[in-house]
Amino acid sequence: MSNKYNVAIVGATGMVGGEFIRVLEQRKFPVKNIRLLASGRSKGKTLKFCGKSHKVEVLGKDSFKDIDIALFSAGGSISKEFAPIAVKAGAIVVDNSSAWRMDPKVPLVVPEVNPHAIKRHKGIIANPNCSTIQMVVALKPLHDVAKIKRIVVATYQSVSGWGKEAVDQLWEETKEAVKSNKRQATSDKIKKIKKVLPAQIAFNVIPHIDVFLPNNYTKEEMKMLNETRKIMEDDSINVTATCVRVGVVTSHAEAVNIETERKLSADEARDILRKSPGVEVIDDVSNSKYPLPIDAAGKDACYVGRVRADKSVKYGLNLWVVSDNLRKGAALNAVQIAELLIK
Repeated sequence: MSNKYNVAIVGATGMVGGEFIRVLEQRKFPVKNIRLLASGRSKGKTLKFCGKSHKVEVLGKDSFKDIDIALFSAGGSISKEFAPIAVKAGAIVVDNSSAWRMDPKVPLVVPEVNPHAIKRHKGIIANPNCSTIQMVVALKPLHDVAKIKRIVVATYQSVSGWGKEAVDQLWEETKEAVKSNKRQATSDKIKKIKKVLPAQIAFNVIPHIDVFLPNNYTKEEMKMLNETRKIMEDDSINVTATCVRVGVVTSHAEAVNIETERKLSADEARDILRKSPGVEVIDDVSNSKYPLPIDAAGKDACYVGRVRADKSVKYGLNLWVVSDNLRKGAALNAVQIAELLIK
């Protein structure tokens, strides 16, 4: 590869696609030419990159000629079909969908956690699930010191994790509920809007993200188990998750409980995390200072607070982890992978 790179963004008009563009600009990624790709619905649209307008092209089998790096965020079926085509054309694909994550031949990478895994790629590198990324960034440094045996996590995930239509649903339901001064948004107008979440999300939480599996866990919850083990390269870690959608636009929060093989005090854990890449500790409960989704939005770090001993087990800790799901949970992590590639 040269010192500047031809980059394609697949799913450029989506929420993560827009974040790809912003992150590439902000981090001054050495882009020679950029190709913005989307479905036929986006034909004729233009998007700006580094101050210049670029026409959005319709994704096709010939879209990857001369492309060095292709950043995908257009859903699993698109990735399954077009990622091999991009690789055959000579590109390296960083894929944000779940299509390739558990393929044993495809590395699943979080640069702060397992950068070495990138060397095994055969053209495709998988970007993990947003809720998994922020959790492993916070937990891997603790695992290295005290070996985590078990993780119990409850997530509080923003609507932007589903996409723009879920954000629209939240706004419309909120406006209607406030206007009618009722908890439930049930007006005729609300009945007509496109609802993509399984229940009202305004003034509500929904313990249901992705589809339910025969074991009564959702796919999102099982992703956290399987991806954590693969990224941290330790199948002995037991993980159980409950993933919840909340009425927040951006940033996921997680209540994480860990049980370790050796004692790790809260003070020691905070010291370790303060020195860890990609982590910022905000933990001053006497002054009501702890990570909040509204503060994490638009920022790159994984924020950790409420670190305290779990009194119910011999060696246990509780942590509160918050991060912007569109940035570190998606676009930023993918661009960091691309940065590793060009190094």
